[in-house]
Amino acid sequence: MKKFIAEFIGTLWLVLGGCGSAVLAAAYPELGIGFAGVALAFGLTVLTMVYAIGHISGCHLNPAVSIGLWIGGRFDKKDLIPYIIAQVLGGIAGAAILYLIVSGKAGFEIGGFASNGYGEHSPDGYSMTSALVTEITMTFFFLIIILGATHPKAPQGMAGLAIGLGLTLIHLISIPVTNTSVNPARSTSQAIFAGDWALGQLWLFWIAPIIGAVIAGVVYNFISPNE
Repeated sequence: MKKFIAEFIGTLWLVLGGCGSAVLAAAYPELGIGFAGVALAFGLTVLTMVYAIGHISGCHLNPAVSIGLWIGGRFDKKDLIPYIIAQVLGGIAGAAILYLIVSGKAGFEIGGFASNGYGEHSPDGYSMTSALVTEITMTFFFLIIILGATHPKAPQGMAGLAIGLGLTLIHLISIPVTNTSVNPARSTSQAIFAGDWALGQLWLFWIAPIIGAVIAGVVYNFISPNE
């Protein structure tokens, strides 16, 4: 139970920190954080949680990561569904806290609420095909980074930095295309509050990250050194 609670807390922090920076700080150009600031915020949420809960749950914070680690032989199948449930609920809790904060401002409108989207709901108008390719590719590399950085033969104690900076880079590449998901729990949490189109496009932000994670698990199994 402790590891499921840790995943809940960690995913809550990821959504509150990452999406919170997009909804709150990035909405004000004078604060100057822009896409780069949001990208860094997502990376920092993972970086901080790796060291806070990594020794408890492994700090997945993401259904695609749990699935990729399972495919890569690093995660027990019996914990897969409980982890995914904890991550989705944690993400929703983070989005709910963010909603309570932002709805306290006069004239508040929900808008996209940092949701992921494609077509007219892509930050820069990218198509569904572009979104699919982006999310599959970015999640693939995210899992390669995670599987590599946490391998027994990798430098010890540095995994958090590699994973956090990797997620930052992924956001710098893909925010203009999809607002960056690579995480079905993150996408679900925001779509529930944005509703309408965000829920209608949510399927892509489950399927694409899982495909990318599965491919990464298979590939890393093939290329990884013997333990």
